[in-house]
Amino acid sequence: MNRWEGLDEFVAVAECGQFTAAAERLGVSSSHVSRQVARLEECLQARLLYRSTRRVSLTEAGQTFLQHCRNLIDARDEAWRAVSDLSAEPKGLLRMTCGVAYGERFVVPLVNQFMALHPQLSMDIQLTNRTLDLLHEGLDLAVRLGRLGDERLVATRLAPREMYLCAAPSYLERAGAPRHLAELARHNCLIGSSDLWSFADDGGETQLRVQGNWRCNSGVAVLDAALRGFGLCQLPDYYVQEHLRSGALVALLDDRRPPHTAVWALYPPQRNLSPKVRQLVDFLKLRLGELPEYRDAGCSS
Repeated sequence: MNRWEGLDEFVAVAECGQFTAAAERLGVSSSHVSRQVARLEECLQARLLYRSTRRVSLTEAGQTFLQHCRNLIDARDEAWRAVSDLSAEPKGLLRMTCGVAYGERFVVPLVNQFMALHPQLSMDIQLTNRTLDLLHEGLDLAVRLGRLGDERLVATRLAPREMYLCAAPSYLERAGAPRHLAELARHNCLIGSSDLWSFADDGGETQLRVQGNWRCNSGVAVLDAALRGFGLCQLPDYYVQEHLRSGALVALLDDRRPPHTAVWALYPPQRNLSPKVRQLVDFLKLRLGELPEYRDAGCSS
């Protein structure tokens, strides 16, 4: 007897409490269910069910065997679904969110490429700098930057993300280059969405509150102000790498770059991730790593 035979029938009888009801659930005859359970008991050399004219109940051996059977059936079915999903066409509505600047520059163009490959897919993309609750908002996916905060979600690293402290040569000629974190207090800092800047500190991380005469919650605007020599800025690599290579900006305190930052795909935990989400996450991970902003820096995702 094949060791998979009889498991589905036994679980159905145990859960339904009757051979007839179990047969209806499985779409087979009552005699087939009875025969399969009897063969299973014979193979195990153990009685699994107490039988009566109206109902059946589990023996001690049956109670023990039932939970193992459920786990085996769940694992078997998940394995089948996982392989089937590899070739499944993404379709239906996929709702996702991302920050405004990064979404407009990187994520949405890649999502549009993905949609062109999968015309049965519909997208609802919310670009916002608010941290939306995926579970409450009914969202399938979020692309977020920096560090992870919501432990309820599953995370996949899509790409690296390094933060650079830098300034234009014209500013450094006037104000000098900071050699220690403590010296930031005397510099004009160009503040973006937060005045708390992060830095590496003895294998960990520290945050400093900075100050200056300029503030705007746009990375593009912060970059423009830095290029004009207004002050120091702290921005992600994809904003500043081109200008660091050209010499328009100078990187400072490189040994103090904050650790553990990245670009992440976050999604609610599921036993079997839907093909549309899984394939989009794989697509974003591949294509982000091919972008010049990452490739030219010698980074890979």
